[in-house]
Amino acid sequence: MSMSLFNIAKGVVVSFLVTLILLFVFSIVLTYSNISENIIAPTIIVITAISIFVGSTIANLKMNKNGLMNGALIGGIYLIIIYIISSIINQEFSLTINSIIMIIASIICGMFGGVLGINKV
Repeated sequence: MSMSLFNIAKGVVVSFLVTLILLFVFSIVLTYSNISENIIAPTIIVITAISIFVGSTIANLKMNKNGLMNGALIGGIYLIIIYIISSIINQEFSLTINSIIMIIASIICGMFGGVLGINKV
């Protein structure tokens, strides 16, 4: 059980690291290009999904079962942390269509990454 918790924590940390790297690259692209700001919200959803997928896959490489559940947990924990930080910074919490899409995409990508990780990619 403790190995599973360690791997879930590792998956969340890896997801955050991938998010930071991809957001940094995206910010550079936005700064030095004429890309419309309308793509920011969809790009953040994609970056979040990719990050959770990568974190979930890596976290489940040494696991032998429960990839679906572990991946969903990684996605869920990641989102809870993001929404807590966001609520503290913005002093409010609201669910928008983008939030709902991000929640669904994150959990599905976490589950898919978990299954791939269990099956050793």
